[in-house]
Amino acid sequence: MKEIIATDRAPRAIGPYSQAVRAGSVIFASGQIPIDPATGEFVAGGVAEQTEQVMRNLSAVLEAAGSSLNQIVKTTVFLADLNDFTAMNEVYGRFFGETPPARATVQAARLPRDARIEIEAIAVLS
Repeated sequence: MKEIIATDRAPRAIGPYSQAVRAGSVIFASGQIPIDPATGEFVAGGVAEQTEQVMRNLSAVLEAAGSSLNQIVKTTVFLADLNDFTAMNEVYGRFFGETPPARATVQAARLPRDARIEIEAIAVLS
């Protein structure tokens, strides 16, 4: 059985998909881009500031599902430019500390709304 997860603390889906889906004790969080849910606009700054917003959005979605960033087992990071890896990685690492999840990072030709970064995640219930 699957449950659709939605929260107004993260940007609304901009297409026919859910912010996250819970299937049993596993949560599949859709990719988050650096939209401030209060304004509907991208946060100002470079990829570091954008990564920070993406992680806040992802955290809000997971909390709505009964989980947290600490319960993420796998992420996929999509970067518009792999040259942004170091800046993204520094911010990303602060959110996970000593127990980071498995991760893949890829350069994408284009991301939604021409974002510089998008991150999706698979987590388990807290």
